[in-house]
Amino acid sequence: MAKIAVELDTTLARRAANGAPGRAAARVLAEGAGWSISDVVCTSGPQDRLFEEQHSSFCIAIVVAGSFQYRSTLGRGLMTPGSLLLGNPGQFFECGHEHAMGDRCISFHYAPDYFEDLAADAGLRGGKPDFRAVRLPPLRSLSPLVAQVSASLEASADQPWEEIGVHLAVQTAKLAGPFLSGASDVLSSAEARVTRAVRRIEHHPDERLNLSGLAIEAGLSPYHFLRTFEHLTGVTPHQYVLRARLREAAMRLTTRPNRVLDIALDCGFGDVSNFNRAFRAEFGASPGVYRRQTRR
Repeated sequence: MAKIAVELDTTLARRAANGAPGRAAARVLAEGAGWSISDVVCTSGPQDRLFEEQHSSFCIAIVVAGSFQYRSTLGRGLMTPGSLLLGNPGQFFECGHEHAMGDRCISFHYAPDYFEDLAADAGLRGGKPDFRAVRLPPLRSLSPLVAQVSASLEASADQPWEEIGVHLAVQTAKLAGPFLSGASDVLSSAEARVTRAVRRIEHHPDERLNLSGLAIEAGLSPYHFLRTFEHLTGVTPHQYVLRARLREAAMRLTTRPNRVLDIALDCGFGDVSNFNRAFRAEFGASPGVYRRQTRR
């Protein structure tokens, strides 16, 4: 189980022990002129009230643990590890935990002028770069950035947060256009079952997780589970499990001295050659090269 998820569970256990109400606590990781980055841990659950909030700037939040329902004036979406929450300045939104307790996000905030300058410098023209979707699913093209952010949380040395934020802003602005808001036509009961499956994958990505087994646990037929899971998360269960394992492996390669073989086995890959192929396809480099590059 990923250290980030363990830390969230520990925080939720403390909340349960002292009976405190759920809340979101933000810790600033880095900030500069026109941007800031925070580690946000939320301990809210199904029993806590929803509060309407408003984005004061462009927001891109990477979900690194837990799950929640995100609703904005653009629509709604189920937020899961590896997905990106998107927000525009002035946009109203709510974050709910109807089906499971707690989440952890790394939230990147950009002043409008700063974000628009980044978009223009990257060649994105044609008006203001407002997001047209509420989220981006766990995409292969985003995996290196998501893994780098997760690994940076465990690293003791100073991290290049501003550089990460710039890359994230440009890449997200390029990707956000084609994706539509979704999940409005999915029953809450089905959403709750997919949420439980997502939490199961997050806590045990190394286990043998297949479509039939996950569907049985969710109480849905394999076809209905597959269709609902993909509709809510943006990827198939197989893609989601694979990327969860690869993100965990990438973080371990950066932060731990274990052999590549041991990391592959611990993350649920039964064959190191399959792991190497999947890792190269996801991150564009072999595990050994990735480890050397990220440690530099």
